[in-house]
Amino acid sequence: MTAGAEPQGERLQKVLARAGLGSRRVCEELVADGRVTVNGAVAVLGQRVDPRADAVTVDGVPVPIAPDLVYYLLNKPAGVVSTAADPEGRPTVVDLVPGEPRVFSVGRLDYDTEGLLILTNDGELAHRLAHPSHGVTKEYLAEVDGAVGAGALRRLRDGVELTDGRTAPATVGQPAPGVLRIVLHEGRNRQVRRMCEAVGHPVRRLVRTRIGTVADPSLRPGAWRPLEGGEVRALYAASSTPAPGAGRRGSGRGPSRPARGGR
Repeated sequence: MTAGAEPQGERLQKVLARAGLGSRRVCEELVADGRVTVNGAVAVLGQRVDPRADAVTVDGVPVPIAPDLVYYLLNKPAGVVSTAADPEGRPTVVDLVPGEPRVFSVGRLDYDTEGLLILTNDGELAHRLAHPSHGVTKEYLAEVDGAVGAGALRRLRDGVELTDGRTAPATVGQPAPGVLRIVLHEGRNRQVRRMCEAVGHPVRRLVRTRIGTVADPSLRPGAWRPLEGGEVRALYAASSTPAPGAGRRGSGRGPSRPARGGR
């Protein structure tokens, strides 16, 4: 920097505070304690960063610092498609949230499937949530035909053989006859529906109730709200731990192929 030139970038503690990590004083303490890195190097007090170019982590978890990032949590109703546009003219999830800045859905829910969907313009978080290697859990409530017996529950938990390979172990409970609570670490196309059909209990209604740590039972169908900073950080943290058995697949479908997320 030449003498008299203005320093470049913004002060790190200001950027961290804007990202919701706490007051500037708290963020200064995070830096002083060596818990913050910038582009892989431990940050120092007084450091300046470029929010559009630099990668910042706190305790090893990425912190999105670009000023124009948005995150919406939508309760998708049935009869809405998860794409940005539909050639058949059906309503889409992007029609239900603000038009600017432009966002896209993270994964997909089937036309008839309801529940939580994240829309964002943060490509890094979208990749982390959608790719099976990161193993971010998704929880579903499925109304199925008939009460599910112990044998079928065990098959769902241990893994079901589908056309694209055996599913990974899942957490499955039956809170009421004919109602299943299913938690997955992977996200193949129409996976919950195909799993239930494979054990003889086709799905009549399917609702996604949780993505990682994010849930909101008060959000009515068709409504949305911004994700809070803590929720975004929790999603980044959840996606920073590899999935149990990541890369395991009985079909030979490579682990690098991102999950479509449609159920």
